Amino acid sequence: MAHTEAHAETRASKHRLLGAASKAMATALAAFTAWRRTIAGRRALADLTPDQLKDIGCSEQPDVPKFIVVGVGLMTDLMSMR
Repeated sequence: MAHTEAHAETRASKHRLLGAASKAMATALAAFTAWRRTIAGRRALADLTPDQLKDIGCSEQPDVPKFIVVGVGLMTDLMSMR
């Protein structure tokens, strides 16, 4: 009887591991698919002319990171507050 109980517990843990592994794989696949769609969208927008971008309601320049010039005194004050 003890052997049967131990065997049943082993089976249950394998099923849980398979469920967790398949959930992790599904999450990774969804993230990869979303990434590919994002890249494809960026490439499609990059190929359009400014007139075409205006027609679909996008600005001519895609959103790019903007750098803000910070004065040296401000940066010194912020670092000293840290």
